[in-house]
Amino acid sequence: MSGFRHLDDRVVHQGHVWHVAVARFESPDAEVFERDIVRSPGAVAALPLLFDAEGNPSVVFVSQYRPPFDDQVLEIPAGMRDVADEPTAVTAARELVEEVGLRAGRLEPLVDFYPSAGMTDSVLSLYLATDLVAVERDTHGPEEAHSQVVHLPLDTAIEMVLAGEIRDAKTIIGLLLVERQLARADRADRPAP
Repeated sequence: MSGFRHLDDRVVHQGHVWHVAVARFESPDAEVFERDIVRSPGAVAALPLLFDAEGNPSVVFVSQYRPPFDDQVLEIPAGMRDVADEPTAVTAARELVEEVGLRAGRLEPLVDFYPSAGMTDSVLSLYLATDLVAVERDTHGPEEAHSQVVHLPLDTAIEMVLAGEIRDAKTIIGLLLVERQLARADRADRPAP
């Protein structure tokens, strides 16, 4: 394959969910080098999609404080895979209830992606959530307790991505994939010329 070999990890910080390791590797020409890696159990996210009576799509977001940026971030519901051996769809369903108070009748896998391949081994599993029913939110931690649920038309959310107002990677990926999926379905429904 690539010719690189992972030699070992030395844990330099053990956190609640993540740990930081200094990992040693060997290149194809036998050069040994080190890289700092955040080892993670991974994460999930779900894009909650609703349709009004006319069939116009909208998305439900959570706006919450994110300490690394010291700012409110508008994003789709998401969370760490912090329950051992829990299937990603179950984690995604739980996060929908916790963060935006919605239960999904259907969760469709969209994509698994590397949110930051240069620094972490985390994989994020992204779902499309439909057939949504409102339930009581089950917030955890101060960030979620002080968060706000935001409901926006899909077109507005796409414009916010293009304007740089939505900056969260999982949210951008989810919005663009769902917009493309809906456009493809719309073209398939049109009568042939």
